[in-house]
Amino acid sequence: MIYSRIAGTGRYLPERILSNRELESMVDTTEEWIRTRTGIERRHIAADNQATSDLAEQAARQAMDAAGVTADDIDFLVVGTTTPDLIFPNVGCLVQRRLGIHGCPAFSLEAACSGFIYALTMADRFVASGAAKCALVIGAETLSRIVDWSDRSTCVLFGDGAGAVVLKPADEPGLLSCHLGADGHYGDLLYHPYGTSRPQKPEDTAQPFIQMKGNEVFKVAVKTLEGIVDQALSANNLERSAIDWLIPHQANIRIIQATARRLDMPMEKVVLTLPDHGNTSAASVPIALDVAVRDGRVKRGDLLLLEAFGGGLTWGSALVRY
Repeated sequence: MIYSRIAGTGRYLPERILSNRELESMVDTTEEWIRTRTGIERRHIAADNQATSDLAEQAARQAMDAAGVTADDIDFLVVGTTTPDLIFPNVGCLVQRRLGIHGCPAFSLEAACSGFIYALTMADRFVASGAAKCALVIGAETLSRIVDWSDRSTCVLFGDGAGAVVLKPADEPGLLSCHLGADGHYGDLLYHPYGTSRPQKPEDTAQPFIQMKGNEVFKVAVKTLEGIVDQALSANNLERSAIDWLIPHQANIRIIQATARRLDMPMEKVVLTLPDHGNTSAASVPIALDVAVRDGRVKRGDLLLLEAFGGGLTWGSALVRY
């Protein structure tokens, strides 16, 4: 039987850093309010000439180098993103061209903050079935493009960045199981009001930025994440104590702490990049994974629980033997 395993990880964050102190001069808020309410201290913002594919390319190159693979080895490429460069070509195709990869499937999918977990699940299925032998999976976002920088309830949360992994076949399970879900009935809690087939009209009052009902999102997120944690462990007949590291979507410190409590896991075993990066949506999980791999916390053989929750509402988890 064929399994997939993570052979390499990578990340890229834009050079510009926007601190909470700077936000104080932009919107009616304080450094302390942002830090205590969200856990965020700073975030990276893409340059005017940087698009999502630029960030994705750099993260992909790092992951490929770490995995010891070249463009000729990649035979499946998928990008989770909410902020594509263009309507088409999709970000997957744009990155494919940049990397010099030819012929393989290359596409993007949109599941908001859960996008990387969704993409990872698809890549795992292709590798495990034998349809792909080397898959490149990316989460990348330029959320600063769709944030209202005069709305303190949202602009303090989001940042830009990209993370990537390379999956290769293995004789032993690497991705033990992936679990995805969604409930469109909660779509009005976190959304963007306009799109290609529903453009903004002169009479529309909603601004063309992220719209969020923060308190409601928090309640649904905590309850849902508790469920997917149990689902992942139950599917593999494992106790909570078996998990070495929780690598969550970096949305809000209170949501992360609630999930850790559910696992009876000390925060020392939670990979936390939220203070430095903010919420990078689909990029947050692979960025956090790469940080922990490169600083030596995550080692080969460790059991990781990756989880995310985002607009849609969507959610997903992956139990990974690194």
